[in-house]
Amino acid sequence: MDSIDTTLLSRLQEDASQPYAALAEAVGLSSAATHERVRKLRERGVIRRTTIELDPTALDRGVLAFAMVEATSWLGGAETGEALRALPWIEEAHIVAGSASLFVKVRAATTKELQEVLRRIYDIDGVTGTQTIVVLETFFERPVHPDPTIAVDEEGAWHR
Repeated sequence: MDSIDTTLLSRLQEDASQPYAALAEAVGLSSAATHERVRKLRERGVIRRTTIELDPTALDRGVLAFAMVEATSWLGGAETGEALRALPWIEEAHIVAGSASLFVKVRAATTKELQEVLRRIYDIDGVTGTQTIVVLETFFERPVHPDPTIAVDEEGAWHR
């Protein structure tokens, strides 16, 4: 990956609906060459998908919580993944090391609905408990930066 790819990825993360002409102008290539670069980034799996960002509060999913899921047995199997995927409130699910077996990100409309999601997680074979953190306010959410030489300073700005 070179600086052109990095710039394209940064621009696409800001707004994936940009026309190739605008992207081409930003990197100094033709539209056709830019399109080919983006196509190759997709083929290599650097770009996994193109999507839009929705406002969870506007969609009545304003309660954000993270739960560490404890278990008596290994929860890394396909059955657990399928059981978690079947719960539409769970946005992310990760197998983790430490005192918990899984870490999940949950969005719900109310705390009562969150309680129902946690009950359904308890129904998964092997689950013995959860430790849940409810988010009161989000300062920011940051996407992965395409350039690994970029670091974040104390104010949250990107720097080389």
